[in-house]
Amino acid sequence: MTGTRRRRPTLDDVASAVGVSRATVSNAYNRPDQLSADLRDEVLRVAKRLGYAGPNPTARSLATQRSGAIAFMLDTGLSAAFSDPALSITLDALASRVDPEGHALLLLPGGHDGGPRADRVLAAQADLAVAYSLADNAPALRAVKQRGLPLVVIDQPIVPGSARVSTDDRGGATAAARHLLELGHRRFAILSAQCLSEPRGGPLSAAEAAKSRFLDNRERLAGYLETLAGAGIDPDPVPIWEVSGLSREEAMPGAARLLDREPTALLCMSDELALAALAVARQRGLCVPEDLSIVGFDDTPPAAWSDPPLTTVRQDLVRKGQLAGELALHLLAGHRAPKATTLDVELVVRGSTGPAK
Repeated sequence: MTGTRRRRPTLDDVASAVGVSRATVSNAYNRPDQLSADLRDEVLRVAKRLGYAGPNPTARSLATQRSGAIAFMLDTGLSAAFSDPALSITLDALASRVDPEGHALLLLPGGHDGGPRADRVLAAQADLAVAYSLADNAPALRAVKQRGLPLVVIDQPIVPGSARVSTDDRGGATAAARHLLELGHRRFAILSAQCLSEPRGGPLSAAEAAKSRFLDNRERLAGYLETLAGAGIDPDPVPIWEVSGLSREEAMPGAARLLDREPTALLCMSDELALAALAVARQRGLCVPEDLSIVGFDDTPPAAWSDPPLTTVRQDLVRKGQLAGELALHLLAGHRAPKATTLDVELVVRGSTGPAK
């Protein structure tokens, strides 16, 4: 048995059935503010009856020279990135701001060079790029410039001509170190996020850590070490361990190596690192905070749920994502990038820190 394939209804079919122009039907989908509510409802009702699903997105993209997508560029792979609650919260807040305006997110995972591959950025169907914590001089940034895409930076790096929202990383680290000093601690260790882009982990000198390709790491490290130095503690002997990823599982071996040095206070560059250290301390029979005080950074939801609850530096992740979304819409509307915004932080003292013995 043979048959003929049913022709798909077109925009012209809807226009003819309603008795309006093609432009009116198009406006019902793309510019509803141009029609009365009753007329738009009638167009959509007839379109549904005819089986017309709306304008073809590919054709619309060709006509408008807009894809409707925003390329969200990560510094690492998807599985590693989404093990960090700070990213999930920020990304969700950004999406909630741009989605109502008709913009979808295209996720571009990163690799060993601190960002997505340049060829992926060059081929991405996107109207704007968002850089989330990319490494300095990541090839993806050159690809964005080559394409002439507007750019929004969340945290890092500093890119001339881009719009940027970041956090007072140095101020937060300073507050964390000062809190532990005021509790009488003198033996410190630092559990660091990845500094050198390559998937490695291990001990770092202060000089090596200061050369991190990631601005937030450099700022947090400076906040820690400068505050300790101001209290008469030589930064050079302070043990620093670089973690090869973002998850607690990846951080636990480094935390264990640092605890071998028997510090009384551990400064961690994220809550996930701090929670890994808390788990290692528990495995070793150490009491937190009686034997060891631990401070994180971010104040993600797990920080308040841990046992004991984690002392940490709170940054407003929701506001940061919302501001990034607003900046994206600002640039897509053809406006110039405004002055960079730095959000304040707050030290939240909970049960994971206490007086030194």
